[in-house]
Amino acid sequence: MSTVAIVMAAYNGEKYIREQVDSILASSYQDFELFIFDDGSKDRTLPILKEYELQYPDKIHLHQNAGNLGLVSNFLQGVCKTTMDYVMFCDQDDVWKPNKIAITLKRMRNMEAQTGKAVPMVVFTDAVMVDQDLKVISNSFFCSSHLNPCRTDLPHMLMENKLIGCTVMINAALRKVLQSSHLPNNARYHDWWVGLIGASMGRISFVREGTLLYRQHGGNVVGGQGFADYVKKRITALGSQREALRALGRQADEFIAIYQEEIPEEKREIIRSFADLGRLGYIKRRQVILRYKFFKTGLVRNIGLMIII
Repeated sequence: MSTVAIVMAAYNGEKYIREQVDSILASSYQDFELFIFDDGSKDRTLPILKEYELQYPDKIHLHQNAGNLGLVSNFLQGVCKTTMDYVMFCDQDDVWKPNKIAITLKRMRNMEAQTGKAVPMVVFTDAVMVDQDLKVISNSFFCSSHLNPCRTDLPHMLMENKLIGCTVMINAALRKVLQSSHLPNNARYHDWWVGLIGASMGRISFVREGTLLYRQHGGNVVGGQGFADYVKKRITALGSQREALRALGRQADEFIAIYQEEIPEEKREIIRSFADLGRLGYIKRRQVILRYKFFKTGLVRNIGLMIII
């Protein structure tokens, strides 16, 4: 059995998926298997992937979902079907650098050496943002987005996701947490959900190196955006931002309902307090945010938060 399982969610990815698979096959670390879960593609994605599966039967395993699951469920269910020591998330349209697996795995093993393999752990990295033709837009997703990837404590993670899903690796302990109970209906994103597990039950670590070319194009389900675009979107769509905050409350509600037995009491209190924000009055809501430091990255985001919350 290989050491690393790579879980790719595929859907109508014929344009870029060959380039992505080829980049993974060219990795310097070769003790991996790629598990591809197609979510009902209508283009030539499946024939392309079947070619790869025939050519690399020991490396590539293709699974067709019975119905369309959507991105979050496709990833999380895919993870639960693996048995390897480590699992990585993979998008269908990026390009991995040859050392991506090795760099991430080295950090993960260093963490496990410090704390033990029984602790749920997440490692994520930076990414080089590129356009559809792989021309560099920014050498750092986090610099471009004005996000602080080191603020991965539980209060910050409840309010704002820091993880880029296509850079994430989890260990077997975290995979087993996912496998131990039913999967969520209200998870905002698959990477956010595993980040919450890491923040509440284990550890999260960030590697500052950009380990892949993170392709930005019109077909992205989730992609990067510049800080100016972020601010403009928030100003012009206050109603949708309030709904997004309500969705965070629903995510926290479900998270504590599923994992309350595994989470230490002091962290259960933090999650419950966050989940209850929408049930509090105007002043009390802001007092709780300040008490627990349920903040986003930077002054501008937090001023906006205090206005719309």
